[in-house]
Amino acid sequence: MNQTKLRGNPIKLHGTVPGAGTKASDFTYVREDLSEKKLYDHGSKIKVLIAVPSLDTGICQIETRRFNKELSNKANAVGIVISKDLPFAMKRFCAAEGLENIEIASDFRGNFSTTYKTLMEEGPMKGLSARVVFVVDGNNTIRYAEIVEDITHEPNYKAVMDAVDAI
Repeated sequence: MNQTKLRGNPIKLHGTVPGAGTKASDFTYVREDLSEKKLYDHGSKIKVLIAVPSLDTGICQIETRRFNKELSNKANAVGIVISKDLPFAMKRFCAAEGLENIEIASDFRGNFSTTYKTLMEEGPMKGLSARVVFVVDGNNTIRYAEIVEDITHEPNYKAVMDAVDAI
């Protein structure tokens, strides 16, 4: 699929978002200390990639809090929240909320949204990532992918966690 919606209006994405069964491409992101990290640095852990437009929006904040809670008892899984926000802003939000079970991943100089084709190419949020969730197994194969139909909606948390539990 290569589109999402914003309040019902179609928004074209950068390309076709990879689906389940696809090899997860490595990508680079920026951490809170401005160092860079890659997806594959997480080794054989299950990776939940949580792409959001911006942690300055209410739905993104709700989603981040929820995944922090859902992943709190998953020792072999890491939640990675990815947005174009600067790492300072992401860190500030997570610290204020006490979110410690997820990792922030700023895409401001990374390549996630272009590699995974989540970049919105039109509309008022052009240049930001669509709301997309991937579950990647220890062999870096995508086991679950969800492009949230409208970026003003939350993802299907149960389906995501069922995919994590199935690995």
